[in-house]
Order: sequence, then C-alpha cells, then structure tokens
Amino acid sequence: MTKKLLLIDGNSIAFKAFYALYTAMDKFTNPSGLHTSAIYGFNRMLDKVLDDEQPTDVLVAFDAGKVTFRTKMFADYKGGRAKTPTELSEQFPFIKELVNDRGIATYELPDYEADDIIGTLAKQAEDSGDYEVVIVTGDRDLTQLTSDKTTVQVSKKGVTELETYTPKHVEEKLGVKPSQIIEIKGLKGDNSDNYPGVEKVGDKTALKLIQQFGTIDNLYQNIDDVSGKKLKEHLIQDEDQARRAHKLATINREAPITISLADLNYKGDDIDKLTDFYERMGFKSFLAKLSVDDNDHSEDQSKIEYTVLTKDNLSELDQFKDEVSFHLEMSEENYHISPLIGFAVGQGDHWYVTNQPELLKDPHVSRLLTSETVKKNLFDAKRTFVGLYRQSIILKNVDFDMLLVSYLLNTTNNSNDVGTVAHLHGFYNIKTDEEVYGKGAKRQIDAQSPEFLAHDQLHDDMFKDLDEHNQTTLYRDIEIKIAFVLAKMEINGIKVDAGTLEAMGSKFKERIAEIQQTIYQEAGEEFNIGSPKQLGKILFEKLRLPILKKTKTGYSTSVDVLEKLAPD
Repeated sequence: MTKKLLLIDGNSIAFKAFYALYTAMDKFTNPSGLHTSAIYGFNRMLDKVLDDEQPTDVLVAFDAGKVTFRTKMFADYKGGRAKTPTELSEQFPFIKELVNDRGIATYELPDYEADDIIGTLAKQAEDSGDYEVVIVTGDRDLTQLTSDKTTVQVSKKGVTELETYTPKHVEEKLGVKPSQIIEIKGLKGDNSDNYPGVEKVGDKTALKLIQQFGTIDNLYQNIDDVSGKKLKEHLIQDEDQARRAHKLATINREAPITISLADLNYKGDDIDKLTDFYERMGFKSFLAKLSVDDNDHSEDQSKIEYTVLTKDNLSELDQFKDEVSFHLEMSEENYHISPLIGFAVGQGDHWYVTNQPELLKDPHVSRLLTSETVKKNLFDAKRTFVGLYRQSIILKNVDFDMLLVSYLLNTTNNSNDVGTVAHLHGFYNIKTDEEVYGKGAKRQIDAQSPEFLAHDQLHDDMFKDLDEHNQTTLYRDIEIKIAFVLAKMEINGIKVDAGTLEAMGSKFKERIAEIQQTIYQEAGEEFNIGSPKQLGKILFEKLRLPILKKTKTGYSTSVDVLEKLAPD
C-alpha cells in the first residue's frame, strides 16, 4: 500500500496566515494579550490539508535562522526584507506547539532552509518507491520539486485556497519544465530573495532563452547562437552572477538531515493537549470542533426532524406566529436569473422542506413571508428578497441575516457559503456548498436533505457576539436596512442616457478599427484576431514570441498570457 507524505513549509504558511488576517490582527489575541492570527490561520490550513489529503506521514519544516549556506554564498541573500513583525515572531513557538499537539513532527536544520529539508525528504520518499508526496507552501520556488510522484500546493488566497502544481501544470503555466525553474531564476535573479541575475534580463527574455537552450550551461556553451549584441554582452559580463543565482535558487535535495521518513508517522490529535492549547489561545471555534466547548455545536444533522412540504400540509405553516427561519435555494450564483430549486421553513424542532419552489405562491407560504408581525431569520436577506420578488412576494420583517452579521463580526470574511460562514463561528454540523452539491456540479436539492436547516442554531450565538462587539445598533439601524435598499436598487436598475451610450459605442468601434489595422501591420497580414488559433500562430510562430502556456488545443492566448507578453 502506497503511503502519503505531507510536507509543509512552516515559515511561508505562517507568514501567509499572518498577513491574510493582518487587518483583523487586533481581534486575534488571547486572554494574556498574545497575538494569535497566524496560529489561527495555520490551524485552518492544517484542518483543510489533513482532511483533504488523509496523509500517513507528515512533517512541518521550519527555517532555523537567517544564516544559511546561501547567505555565506551571497551576504545580501534575502537582505531586502523587512524585519519580521513582533506580532508574528511571538507566535512561532506556539505554532510549533500546535503542530506537535496535532501529532505532527517538526524539524529545522542549522545552515539550511525549510525548502532544503522538504526537498531532501521528498527525494528520499520518491527514491523509496513507497510514497506519494504532497508539499504545501506559500512559496512558488518549491514548484521546482514537482514530479510524477510529488505535487506542490501553493496558497493563492489566505492559506486555505491552494493551487496544485503538477509537472504538466508547471509547463502550462510557466512555459518550462519544473527542473528549468532554477534556470529561469539564474538568468533573471529573484527580487524577493534579493539576488541579481543577468542585467537587463527579465521574465520574458529568460523564458525565451531557456526555451531555446534548455539550461544555463547549454546557453553559455552556445553563447554565439544568442541573437542580439547587447543581450550577448550582458550574458557574458554577468555569467558569474547567473551561475551564483542558479545555485541560490536550487533547493538542496541532499541536506544533512538527522530525521528519517520513519520518524514522520502522523499520530493524529492529542485531544487533551489540543484542548488545553485551544483554551489558552481562546479558540472557541476549534474547541467546538473538538466537541469540548461548553456549548457544543457538533450535533449530528440526522437528529434534525423535518417534514417534506407538499400541497396537502401547507396549512401547517400557520403555526408560526412570532418567528420563523427561511432558506431559499437557487441553482446558480446570479440570483436575479437563477432557477429556484427549493426552500426550507421552520423553527426549533418544526421544519418543512421542499424541492417544489412553485409552493411559494401558495397563500400559506406567501402570507407567512409577507407578514409584518412574524420575524424572519435568513442566511442572505438581499439574495432572498430578490428571489422572492421574482415570485411577486415582498419579504418583510427580517430580523436575522446570518451573512450580514458574519461580515460585521469579521470584515475579512467574504464567503457567501452558509457552511463556510457557519464553520467560522464554530458550527461544524453545517456542510459547505461543495459538500452538499459536489465540486463543480449543477446544484440540486434533495427534498429529504436537512443540510441547510441547522443554520437556525447560529442565531443566538451570533447576536450575542454582535452585542459583545457593540455592533447590534449598527446592524439593526443601518446595515439590515441598507441590504433592502440595495436589493431594490438591483431590481430597479438605473437610468442611462441612451444617446451618450450610443456615441461612446461609435467611438469605441472607431478605436477598435484603428487598433485592428495596427495589429495587421505588425503581423504583416490580416487574420481573425478573435480566433485563439490564428492569433497563436501569428504571435508564436510568425513573430516568435516566447510561449508562456499551452492548452489542449494549442497556444494559450488568455488575458494573463497577453499581459505578460506586453513590453516591459
């Protein structure tokens, strides 16, 4: 049976976690005043990758210090970076404690970086033939380690949104093989790590040269084949810098580590230690996930009782006299045009679920939703108002908007997924959209599924948090009212001057025609600019621009590719 080794770049993920929550840093402190934002974000990353990857073996590697064999080779290596903020550096010992409490090994090696530890262990695992390797990092430099047996996941947004790099993805995105990433770095240097390459050689020139020559060694062996007198002069003049940059960029895969693959067995959470740690950090949501919080929210969803709503039992909705929770489900993101696929209505232990949206028009349902005396608890008031308006139902008396309250409590959270928002507030019995509908699938709802009913449980706790943050008045007097103003603005639209728009359209057409003629002159022929295939032939075969990315059908001419091809 193949084992799975998960290798995590501790320093880069900690930095990513810290800066992802930088604007909310002061909200993340424990009772003793310790900043905890990086610890919190790091743990969210661990939750995700451990759940997604289900590894048998795990290691978090850390940098041992600023002095390494690279700084001995080049004293200014990483010299341009600002000093690590105290608010972050004070968290590192606790991040390591957290990792150990979660049954994960940690390791650092004097004179080497975490990258070298990861590279060495990944190579050992590959050579053994017994492992599949997954690397998680915030640094794209580690993509040079991708292979048939190793994937590298790089954080894109925060620490939980990851982009997976395989050899194929590296070639499609970067235009070179993983092993050639260091060749590119050798020629252009690395501003973020503060070491130079060849003067006047940037991304596009370096890519073009490596696509032509393959390696720096081969480039210098065939230096006379380089076109451009000035470029050749710079290459010859800065050869020593290029070779040094190449060495600095290369991850050492034979570092003298004293830890072995046998030491990396993933033991799982030590519940007692982790509980104590979460309590000291003030992490109520993580405590709730462990089911040790005083207000445990981990109740099984199967315990939620509900009735399938049909035309025969609609009159039972008349029982809700004071307050009711309502959830309207749609199949697409654009709620102005999305088909409705079902709804749930109820309170406490009495819930009704249906995948027949036409029941909304029944008087028992519409009367409840338009009542000015029955309070409504919703997930997203604006979305719900618009969806119901399309059914000629005017939603009234909304008391709780979970999405809006969540935003007020944490303005860095912009998720519109009920499960994700619930998780942020310590409720783990509510599934995310992806868990309910599947990844990329067209949304469907099962009349027998109670997945979304549990959001009713957040009402009291989230209002309590609003009170503690002195935001209840802000929510009731301003924010919830603005939500309905915005909904009506979206429905009604805005008036425009049609004549002015038509005049602008004419000017744009003239400008487009001028640009087309310029393109034809540059290309030396007329062609269909809107055709990716024809455009690709002109750019990469006739004009011989560097190939940055390929698709299944040929050259990529996406916006990001064209922007990179634009003059520096």
